[in-house]
Amino acid sequence: MLRIRQAVLVARDRDAVVGALRAALPLGDPFHDTEVAQFGVNNAVMALGDSFVEVISPVEEGTAAGRHLDRLGGDGGYMLMFQLDDIAAARARIQALGVRVIYDFELEGDSDIHLHPADVPGAIVAVDQMKHPESWRWAGPAWEATAPVEIGPGRVTGATLTAREPAVMARRWADVLGSTTDGGRIALDGGELLFVAGERDGIDAFHVEALEDDLVIGGVRFVRG
Repeated sequence: MLRIRQAVLVARDRDAVVGALRAALPLGDPFHDTEVAQFGVNNAVMALGDSFVEVISPVEEGTAAGRHLDRLGGDGGYMLMFQLDDIAAARARIQALGVRVIYDFELEGDSDIHLHPADVPGAIVAVDQMKHPESWRWAGPAWEATAPVEIGPGRVTGATLTAREPAVMARRWADVLGSTTDGGRIALDGGELLFVAGERDGIDAFHVEALEDDLVIGGVRFVRG
């Protein structure tokens, strides 16, 4: 398994971006995770099918999220959380590659590892494994160790990232994720990561299954994928 399970945006006004997203996409009710306060942010996590879109906003000075907003000059893409089925192998790869870990959480068989963006450029990359693969602890009680009986339509399938050196970035991400790259593309379960030339390293678009029209919300394009 290698799939994007959660796509994350950073915004100055969380509620405004959440409202725009919910008006355009079939998202579930927001879950506000109080645990993210340790990073100086508040958030909203919303289900899109069995994947998730999260919006975070800084509520303290000196946060990583706030610095990212300053670099972007506005709202934008922030993080991609990948679900895989062998966290031990991922840990070994991360260590062998010399990638720094900035957050490491494990509880009841669920694991979440965040990597330093200086070592894996373009976004904060997280690799996660759930004891129950259909669950997703970060989405609230309805998704802990289980999944709701009824799941809405759509899901996040992939992402497009811009890079000053797209081939180099694609190889780095492939090495970290335990995959391969072909012409700036990394295959995912049901989707793909695309790396294209751009003036800066960062998230350009999230790919959404069966999206009818391309959208721009929170500084990120949402495209059919």
